[in-house]
Amino acid sequence: MDIRYSVNQRDFRRYTTEETRKEFLITGLYKPDEVVAVYSHVDRMVTLGCMPVSKAVPIEQGMDVWASFGTKCFLERRELGVFNIGAGAGAITADGKRFELGSKDCLYITRGTEKILFESADKGNPAKFYMVSAPAHKVCETKLITLAEAAKQTPGAAETANKRVINQFIHPAVLETCQLLMGLTCLEPCSVWNTMPSHTHERRMEIYTYFDIPESNVVLHMMGEPGETRHIVMQNEEAVISPSWSIHSGCGTSNYSFIWAMGGENQEFTDMDTIATTNLK
Repeated sequence: MDIRYSVNQRDFRRYTTEETRKEFLITGLYKPDEVVAVYSHVDRMVTLGCMPVSKAVPIEQGMDVWASFGTKCFLERRELGVFNIGAGAGAITADGKRFELGSKDCLYITRGTEKILFESADKGNPAKFYMVSAPAHKVCETKLITLAEAAKQTPGAAETANKRVINQFIHPAVLETCQLLMGLTCLEPCSVWNTMPSHTHERRMEIYTYFDIPESNVVLHMMGEPGETRHIVMQNEEAVISPSWSIHSGCGTSNYSFIWAMGGENQEFTDMDTIATTNLK
């Protein structure tokens, strides 16, 4: 498991492009019949990817849980949000209960779940399970939320190239969790900007993963302090870690989708410090 340590904003100002990518960018999440995990010391969030092809894959595949977490199973003291971002359908079995996930469906798995298995319905068109896990202090209910069941917001406008649909899946308006929040934002055709105007939220960190990026296109993800920003050029199905002091906005060479995940002090979606676009540097 790849481990990333916390970075403060003062040191970050001196980072090269390579250092920035190595510290915050997450690549290679989807390898056949494997689980790839990246542990961030920013709020102790874990980002995972799994692409089952020829067999059912346990979440702890290739992971030394005791060495990494000091627990008997991965979710002994954690909760987990899972999205299927693949075109193919898949299934997740959590402590014997099976859940079918179509493309862009989500499963919340509660703390204390011991055995989790991932499968694809068609090995020729496998599911791709994108996951984020946060520490949890209470047990909630494991629940499937389909794309149709997600709470929806439709901010932005075509004139400002940011017309989009925000689908809130793991959110207090939809179900109870400990601290994890996750949702899926889809940009309309001809819209390319996300999270504008930019913001930070001192009390929470955030992780983005970008997907549905057409071939030969990219997203320029902006991060850093509002007065001293940097960017990371991101390819399809890559993720990026955003500490509380950093903005997290992006602009694509086409429209795209992204999943946001947050953890920290509260679950207030609107708890953010907005920065005027003209004040960015």
